[in-house]
Amino acid sequence: MGKTYAAITGVAGYVPDYVLTNAELETMVDTNDAWITERTGIKERRILKGDRMGTSFMGIEAVKDLLKKTNTNPEEIDLVICGTVTADHNFPDTANIIADKCGMKNAFTFDLGAACSGFLFSLTTGAQFIESGRYKKVIVIGADKMSSIINYEDRSTCIIFGDGAGAVLLEPDTENGIIDSYLRSDGSGIEFLHQKAGGSVLPASHETVDNKEHVVFQNGKPVFKHAVRGMSSAIREVMKNNNLSAEDVNWVVPHQANIRIIESVARMADFPMERVMVNIQKYGNTTAGTIPLCLWEWEDQLNKGDNLILTAFGGGFTWGATYLKWAY
Repeated sequence: MGKTYAAITGVAGYVPDYVLTNAELETMVDTNDAWITERTGIKERRILKGDRMGTSFMGIEAVKDLLKKTNTNPEEIDLVICGTVTADHNFPDTANIIADKCGMKNAFTFDLGAACSGFLFSLTTGAQFIESGRYKKVIVIGADKMSSIINYEDRSTCIIFGDGAGAVLLEPDTENGIIDSYLRSDGSGIEFLHQKAGGSVLPASHETVDNKEHVVFQNGKPVFKHAVRGMSSAIREVMKNNNLSAEDVNWVVPHQANIRIIESVARMADFPMERVMVNIQKYGNTTAGTIPLCLWEWEDQLNKGDNLILTAFGGGFTWGATYLKWAY
């Protein structure tokens, strides 16, 4: 028997209706459209509004659309993984909530926290269950409500992040699918990118709330440097391992962190920008949601057998790249 690959057989996405423009941010913090655009490439981002509406809401909408598009019975889903750092609750996991609301009664579920690399790590994890023959249908979600952990008085972070979710269905295939992944972590990166309070080290208190310690802290310069180096080296590693040249790769799908990071990665990996998926101008950085949202938007431009390299970098630090052949 030949090798079994975990193939993406469907993709869907969801972004909230509310558009937070650079013009509106100018009324909230000391910034302006030209400054934001030059440094990040972002023009607007989506924000989830509404009482008690968390990350699961967006994941549910994406998964419902995915099940409909692929004509999949929700009771056939074996496993649901949600990459997120903005879970609805500490427990139960957000994947559990999504599965319940979407009727996926026979699936086991868990969340995976790897910050902006969350979807990439979740995709590789889910693929193992398909490749082993243990499961036939796995849903992988990347979703984050970053607006819930952003300080809108901090112009270094509030201009960057938005809310959104994407989901893919993985199924067995003998020709196309996920071929290879190169994933890495370095915990020393906590110094430069973290959320200080809210975990077991520093539980919520009046003091942590008053000090605004439940929000994203980022030291931009070292994060930029490590992100460019991490993503470009991961791309080169999977290309070397699979004897790929730049001409062999149809699309690079990078985490949408910052347009300057994306352009630097493309330059260091020797890829023309016209073959690099970019939608950061519309959605900003949706953390674990960026890569599946790119696949969702470019779906009609992808052809069966196309070579894609996905790459991400996130807090922790976490980073990596995945090489796959598009299956439909």
